Order: sequence, then C-alpha cells, then structure tokens
Amino acid sequence: MPLQYLKGVGPKRAAALHEAGISAVRDLLNYYPFGYLDRSTVVRIGDLRNHVDTGKPVTVIGEVYRQEGRRSKRTRKLITFLTVRDENDYLTCVWFERAEWYKDAFEPGELLALAAKPTYDQMGRIQFVHPEFDRLKGAPEEDEPDWGRLFNTGSIIPKYSSSAQLAKAGLDSRGFRRILRQAVDRHADTIAETLSPKIVDQHDLLELRRAVREIHFPEDHTLLEHARRRLKFDELFYLQLMLAYRRKINREESKGISYELESSLARTLISALPFELTSAQQKVLREIADDMKSPRPMNRLLQGDVGSGKTIVALLSALVAADNGYQVAFMAPTEILAEQHYRSILQFVAPLPIEVRLLVGGQRKKARAEILEDIREGRAHIVVGTHALIEEGVKFRELGFVIIDEQHRFGVLQRNELRAKGLHPDVLVMTATPIPRTLSMTLYGDLDVSIIDELPAHRKPIRTAIRLDHQKERVYQFVRDEVAAGRQAYIVVPLIEESEKIDLKAATKEFDRLQKEVFPNLRLGLLHGRLSSADKEDVMRSFKEKDLDVLVATTVIEVGIDIPNASVMIIEDAERFGLSQLHQLRGRVGRGADQSYCILMADYGYFQRKKGVSADEAREEQDKARRRLETMVETTDGFKIAEVDLQLRGPGELFGTRQSGLPELRVANLQTDQDVLRDARAAAFHLVADDPELRSKENAMIRTHFTQHHKDQIALSSVG
Repeated sequence: MPLQYLKGVGPKRAAALHEAGISAVRDLLNYYPFGYLDRSTVVRIGDLRNHVDTGKPVTVIGEVYRQEGRRSKRTRKLITFLTVRDENDYLTCVWFERAEWYKDAFEPGELLALAAKPTYDQMGRIQFVHPEFDRLKGAPEEDEPDWGRLFNTGSIIPKYSSSAQLAKAGLDSRGFRRILRQAVDRHADTIAETLSPKIVDQHDLLELRRAVREIHFPEDHTLLEHARRRLKFDELFYLQLMLAYRRKINREESKGISYELESSLARTLISALPFELTSAQQKVLREIADDMKSPRPMNRLLQGDVGSGKTIVALLSALVAADNGYQVAFMAPTEILAEQHYRSILQFVAPLPIEVRLLVGGQRKKARAEILEDIREGRAHIVVGTHALIEEGVKFRELGFVIIDEQHRFGVLQRNELRAKGLHPDVLVMTATPIPRTLSMTLYGDLDVSIIDELPAHRKPIRTAIRLDHQKERVYQFVRDEVAAGRQAYIVVPLIEESEKIDLKAATKEFDRLQKEVFPNLRLGLLHGRLSSADKEDVMRSFKEKDLDVLVATTVIEVGIDIPNASVMIIEDAERFGLSQLHQLRGRVGRGADQSYCILMADYGYFQRKKGVSADEAREEQDKARRRLETMVETTDGFKIAEVDLQLRGPGELFGTRQSGLPELRVANLQTDQDVLRDARAAAFHLVADDPELRSKENAMIRTHFTQHHKDQIALSSVG
C-alpha cells in the first residue's frame, strides 16, 4: 500500500522516505527501531526527588500552569520555561534549544505527559531539561490516560534512525513514531505469516503480526523480548534456508569433475619456489585436493589474512586442473587486482608450458579478439580477469576450475554466471577479509571452509602508530628518512565524498601539495580509479622498479598490490576508514625483509564538523573511530580485528549482505544471537531434508515468502 494513505505523509515526506528505501507501508512496518527509551515509570511530581539519583527518565502528568520566555543575561539567548502542576506540586521544564517554538507551544490548562531525567536547578529545585512530551486529551481528574496512544512518554518508546534529509522532512525519531503508530494500528493485522504453525509452536514464537506490533510499540519488556526473538528467528531462518538449498544443489544435484591429482606442473612449480610452503598452506592444499578428487563439484571458501599466501595455493590447485586438460578462470573485482594477479602468475609459471591471458575492460579491439579466440580454442590455460570474464561473448573450450578473489565484492548471481561458463566446474573463492571463526560456517553454510592462519616465516610484524595533525611534520620526516635508506612509501587519501570526480580532485590536490610543499626533492606518483588500465600499470611498474619514492593513492590499492620494498603506509584521515579497510591497506607493506610501519593520521574533530549529525551521534562515531584505530595499534591478527569490526559495525554491514546474496539482518546479530541461530538453522535444514520443494500445505506460507523475497538472491531454479 502506498505511503500517501497515511495521514501526515505528503509528497515531500514520501519522497524523503523513498530515497531512504521506504516506498510502501510494508517497508515502513519493516523499519524497526534501533533502540528504546524506557519511559514506562510514571510518578507524581512530588516524588521526583526520589528519582534524581537513578539517572533514569521518568514520566509525570501535569497541567500547564505558566509559560514564559526569558533572555539569558550573559548570551541574550532565549530560554523557555514551562511550569506544570498536578494535584499537589509544581514542576518547571526548560528548553534552551528551539526556545522560540516552545514559548508558544502550549495552552494554559492543557494536560501533558512529560518525560526526562529529573535534575536540580541552581536553586535546588527539581526541573526537567528538554523533556519529551505528549498532549493528553481529557481532564486531569481522569484516572488513566490511554498510554497505548502516546508517542513519546509513559511507556517503552522506540527510537528510529533518521538522516539529515529525513529530519528536514519532519521525520526525526519523533516523526517516525507518529507515522508508524498509524501504520501499525491500521495495517499490522494484514501482515501474512511467514512460518508454518509447526515451526511457530515448536520454537514458542509469537505470531508475526503480534511481533511487529510489539517491536514498534511494546506493551512491556517481556513482550518486547518475545517480539525481538520472533523477528530474529525469521531473519536467521531464511538465511539458513538459502544456505541449505545452496548446499543441497552443490552436493546432491550436480555431477562435477574427478581430477587425477598427479600433476607434474604443480610439482615443478613447488620445487622452483624460492620459499617453502607453510604448514597451513600445505593443510589447505590437502583439503582442496580431496575436493578435486571427488566427483562432487568443489565449493570451497579460502580465508587467509593479507600476505598469508592464498594466491600460490590457488595457482597450485589451478595447475592440477590444467594438467587434467581443463581451463581455469581467475576473477578479481578490480582491474588493478586482476593485473597484479596476472603479472604474479606469469612470473610463477614462466618455466612451465602454461599460457596465461588477461581479460579486462578497455582492451584494444584486436587484442581482445585474439584473447577471446585463445579462450574459445583452449589455447589459454589460465584466464585472469574482472567482470569481463562473465560477459556473453566469453566462451571457454572446457572450463573446469574457477577462482574468485575477494569474493565479498561479487554478488551471488555474478559468481554463478562465471560458473555457468563450464559444466559444474570446481570453485574456490578467496577472501583476505578474515571472518570470525565462530561465524564463518554460519555465513557460508553452503561452502566448505579452509583457513590459512599462518604467515610466512620471514615476515616481520608491521608496527602501527596513531599520529595527530600537529605531528604531521615528524611523520613526513620519517618518510624522508626511509626513502634515504632506499625504501618506499604509500600515502593514502580517503574518499571525501561519494563521488569519483570529487575523490579524484581531492587526491590530485593532495598530490600537488605533497610534491610541491612537502617532498619537492622526492619522486612522487599518483594512482586513482579514474586512470586507464595502461596508466595504472605504468604507475605501478614505476613504483615497483623504484622509479618512484612515494605513491599517493586512493583506496584502489586496498588489495592486490605487492611491492616488497615499500616499508611505510601513511593513511590520511584514518578515522574515516572502516577497520577491515585499514587492515587491508596496512597489508600493502610488510612484504619484504625490512621492518615496515603503518601510520594512522587521525582527526577526531571531523565528526563534530559533519553536517546533519547530532552531538550524541558525533560522540558515538568518534568513540567508534578511536576503538578502530586503537585496535589497529594493538594487533595485526586479522581474525581479532574481524571480531572487533563485527562488534562495531554489525554483521549486515561487515559482510555486505546485499553483495553476498544473504538477506539483510535488521534485528538479528550473528555474534550475540547464537542460540536463536542454532534453532533457526536446525529448523531450516530439517525442512529442506523433509520437504525440499515445500509442497506440503503446512509449508505453503514458507514457500510463498521464500519465492517472493529470497529465491532470486540465490538463483534457485529448482524451488519455484
């Protein structure tokens, strides 16, 4: 149902809501609170002194007795004072902000419910500062107001996320409460059940429509917890149902390739390596070998921290496939990363009879046509590329092995498109974004998981430090000293706006400043996403061949850049970066024998200067930024970093649910809701085993909901 059916939602508000992804009443009902204010304690004014020391808000009922505006003697700023009374006592409420509005907001004799933390004024009298309020209809002598109709006081009050644009349209948290009260009252009973009666009964779950009512406007804390548990169960159940179907398809319905594991190519490469494989790499190779020997298609996730040696493991596995007469596709999310893998693989296979090709966008027409023919005719044994690999014109002669790097950057459908270029090829997806060990099987329940949890022996831990703006010259001198010692440095500038053009301008401006004012005697290069493939390659080649001392870059260097001589990573405005991204950027150094350093330049005042952010939100963001940077200083362990990242950001943002094909988690938390997760997983996997096509009458609602909202996310053709 369109939002305009709700009172108070005109074209302006509807447009703001649409921009925020809320286009219908159903979307609004699914816009759950991010927290609650407990204003369910209602007291008499005369009892307020008993609640001052608790530091908790309470609600009073009072009649408007007097209101006035006074100017501050010091600043001349208007302050509004409102006095309310009940049958025995008086209470003064004070507004410093929006005082002009509050000065004329109330009528004498009007009955109000007001909620705040009681405090003392300078005279020792009880006061409310900036209280929330509701206007009550009826006379003061009525015993009970209709608490269920109040928006801001007298009960457990929901808090809703907003934005500068939404707030401008009158949709701050208070505004959301008003329109959601209507939506819940008028439309919650139309919500269709999504679970079978059997599952609801077995797990003692609230009816869905009741859960939606209670999540928005809970009657009490017990019902709120029941509502949260029901909605968490729903989210996790459908997540696990998708994983159960993916696993079923991969394991039962597809016949793959059974490889002969004796590979002279792989043995030759191992003997030629200038280093020994770590025990963790050897363990993972055995796990992959077992998969490749099996006639079931491999579907394995390879986790490994930055610099742990995932690429050589993937390449050795690819050589087994090539020795068996199959082609290999190696897909990376960016051209820079694809080019890096291409050059690295070329070096490794130089002594071997293996042909490697690179397929990316923007290649010359003639060169591209030759590459496509080599792929089609089978002359290209390993094809490294970007999304260009899944384009319609790319046809493999016999694709048997697929490698996908930084898998979280690809959607499920994109991965399936590459897989479809062959006949049930083995698939190895890799990530250098560590996933907390307790969650990897939850998020990737359809995949077998391998972990390289050991770094090569020669690697020295990277020393990390936080530096503030007034220390910048010392940092620059450190760079000069490292360059004088024969080493190189990165300086990363952040994405200033969500715009490549603005980002490019900022990076170019900073590059010019550094070259002219800071390092006039050093050789600087600039790398950003708007450069052509040829120009990017030229810059990287110059840096690798030590023709450049310092590389100024945007986050295009986040993954895939391997320059052993680079020993310093400076990240400007580090407070703006996510923890995982900081960890990835730090991983660009520490790849050689020299001691390496990561310097996080922090400007914590940035959050106070951000537009459209309240003081409380700014403090919260600042605290999170401090925690991120301090975590970087404390550890280089990617799994520990992932645990902190999960706490700070939540699973939905951390793992990119939209990209991975998993449903967005609004209520559930994969870290703290393990008990609900276990129940939901058991129910989902049992359902797929018991009624795989959801044909039974009691599972009709599950089938309907799954088909409408989740089926396309995993490209399920067998359940429809």
